[in-house]
Amino acid sequence: MYPYQRNRRVRNSKAIRNLIRETHLSVDDLMMPVFVMEGEGLKEEIPSMPGYYRYSLDELEKEIQTAADLGINAVNVYVKVPEELKDNAGTEALNPNGLMQRAIKRIKEVTPEMLVFTDVALDPYSSYGHDGVVEDGEIINDKTVDILAQISLSHAEAGADFIAPSDMMDGRILAIRELLEENNFKHVGIMSYTAKYASSFYGPFRDALDSAPGFGDKKTYQMDFANTNEALKEADMDMLEGADILMVKPGLPYLDVLYRLKEYTRMPMAVYQVSGEYAMLKAAAEKGWLDHDSCMMESMMSYKRAGADIINTYFAKDVARILKGL
Repeated sequence: MYPYQRNRRVRNSKAIRNLIRETHLSVDDLMMPVFVMEGEGLKEEIPSMPGYYRYSLDELEKEIQTAADLGINAVNVYVKVPEELKDNAGTEALNPNGLMQRAIKRIKEVTPEMLVFTDVALDPYSSYGHDGVVEDGEIINDKTVDILAQISLSHAEAGADFIAPSDMMDGRILAIRELLEENNFKHVGIMSYTAKYASSFYGPFRDALDSAPGFGDKKTYQMDFANTNEALKEADMDMLEGADILMVKPGLPYLDVLYRLKEYTRMPMAVYQVSGEYAMLKAAAEKGWLDHDSCMMESMMSYKRAGADIINTYFAKDVARILKGL
């Protein structure tokens, strides 16, 4: 009698495989990180991220328009701050005519419908390269939170759609939400880096923004990579404090965390395919050890399968072109 049930019958052709496919990926799932720098006519490749660039604002316009033409609906903005503007309090982050604020306005001028998610943290602005105010070698939580809330308000005033605090300070979601509400920015959302781990996969990103910590590491505020229950606790706090979207960072090494958070919270979930993940695939593909596009698309599907609603990835344009058959 065996085997009347043959699983291979529904794998026999591409048509039947597509017909019963459980998980689907579309351009609507993608968010594209962008790195912005001062200057004019500048497009600088990041050495540890082949094919990825920092843009001056005029070049950023072209990049954003390209993304929009591919159907990408969201960008995540990061700025490279000149050294002479850095200090311990991140003062330049509050400049209403700062690089981030000008970038938000420029993106909205070029593509009004593009969703702009802004990075909120002190490390790009900090003379210490840390995500918070430093006193006697310690990262001070509450002083930092007050500054982060003010930074968030300045981004909202510039036209940001979502604030994306990446600092991992305690209580920052509530402080940001309250200040936005008090200033009639109820429509501006918060995408919290809920489970951001103290990972070794961030190296190329720190090269891109020159934001590596000047001393020690970030383990007193970013999460221990051995923990998953702690991510649920962080999620409980973020939801109570007013977060609209939760994020897991990094991506592939933390798919279990992504899955648990999606099952636990039922909240919209984002995942960040970080610079180290990008750089590894690029390096292996350049060596001919892996097929670039097939591995890239397999990683995208793994995020969707684990529960991601949004994939923040440096491969966004490449994935969009494949999905569109370009």
